[in-house]
Amino acid sequence: MSTYIVGRNPVIECLQSGAQSVERVCIAEGNRHARIRQIVRIAERVGIPIKYCARRELDKLEPSLPHQGVVAVVRSAHYGDLSSILSNIQQSEDTALLVMLDGVQDPRNFGAILRTAEAANADAVIIPKDRAVGITAAVHKASAGASAHIPIVRVTNLARTLDTLKDAGIWIAGTAGDASSLYTDVDFNVPLCLVFGGEGTGIRRLVKQKCDYLVHLPMLGKIASLNVSVAAGILLYEVVRQRRTG
Repeated sequence: MSTYIVGRNPVIECLQSGAQSVERVCIAEGNRHARIRQIVRIAERVGIPIKYCARRELDKLEPSLPHQGVVAVVRSAHYGDLSSILSNIQQSEDTALLVMLDGVQDPRNFGAILRTAEAANADAVIIPKDRAVGITAAVHKASAGASAHIPIVRVTNLARTLDTLKDAGIWIAGTAGDASSLYTDVDFNVPLCLVFGGEGTGIRRLVKQKCDYLVHLPMLGKIASLNVSVAAGILLYEVVRQRRTG
């Protein structure tokens, strides 16, 4: 089974980081954009077949997203292995940083979180198999190519996964509006997994109970909460700030 990556930047990132999963690249006839020419050069260098076709054919491949004249056909989405991720963390000199998403369903939010997590040099993003968005063309597009660079791990049970992370020496910090600790008052200079809840629901009770501590972001206006991708960006870069200055 194949899926699609659409748009110039996501296709370039995919070719540069995971060309082995690309079956072919489809390009709209007559498209002379500089980024398209770059895609052609990369594809030719790594031996990926290129197919030129009418724009309407590209429209049919992924009609819900603007393809910018290029679509990469890739093999089914590949998810990372948690054991391998933890093994890599143990061998690394960097302090672990993981992100867990408890039921994020909007592909734009998921893609935006992947982009920020990759920029913050997180080790992986963990998602559940059920009641959450997986790797889709819309996620690839929203991540602006970051989904090709950061491991995405899909697990059956988040609560049990948190136990596994704790056994590996990783601290768990969840986000909740009613948490007593402000996010800037917590020491993030430890092996860490940040947990964020889904849109409108937050972190589920069993997952929240597994957290070592909960933090909140100050809401000074009339809105009660932030978009999950915005909250993730703030927390991830607080971790970056603390680790660079601490």
